[in-house]
Amino acid sequence: MSEPGWKVVLLLAGAFRQGVDALNSELAAQGYSGARPLHGFALQAIGPDGCTINQLGQRLGVSKQAAAKTAAGLENAGYIFRDPVPGDRRAVLLRRTQRAEEFLTASAVGFEHIVGRWRRQLGADRFDAMVEALAEVADGGPVGDLPGWLTQRPGRDTGGLTDGPS
Repeated sequence: MSEPGWKVVLLLAGAFRQGVDALNSELAAQGYSGARPLHGFALQAIGPDGCTINQLGQRLGVSKQAAAKTAAGLENAGYIFRDPVPGDRRAVLLRRTQRAEEFLTASAVGFEHIVGRWRRQLGADRFDAMVEALAEVADGGPVGDLPGWLTQRPGRDTGGLTDGPS
């Protein structure tokens, strides 16, 4: 098969989009109808120990204003709450709620369902070859240039974006 380069890249994007759309459908059926891909990324960036709005912006690679808007949306959805930062009356620490932890667990399970369907669709050998080829193309990193909090690191919470919740 000799496909033009642009088509190969669009096929990869299409597979990503199909996976995200399938996950959103699965999450909606479980009561997370307002969930968006940004929610999972932002909750991962906040991490199990929390972070400030400035840190959230750095981790997501966005402005402080965009991070504040994201935090407000997560708070309104019941995924985070704010704690004061000891010694700094102006700063707040964003922390994940129990609902956020449940959402991340549901996301991890949903990703496993999606990948399981892909494995059944392609067969184990083709699926494993695809994963190996993608890892090689990605230079051994699971996500390339996406923010560093998405990459798998030992002892780091990944809540479904790589191997599931820790």
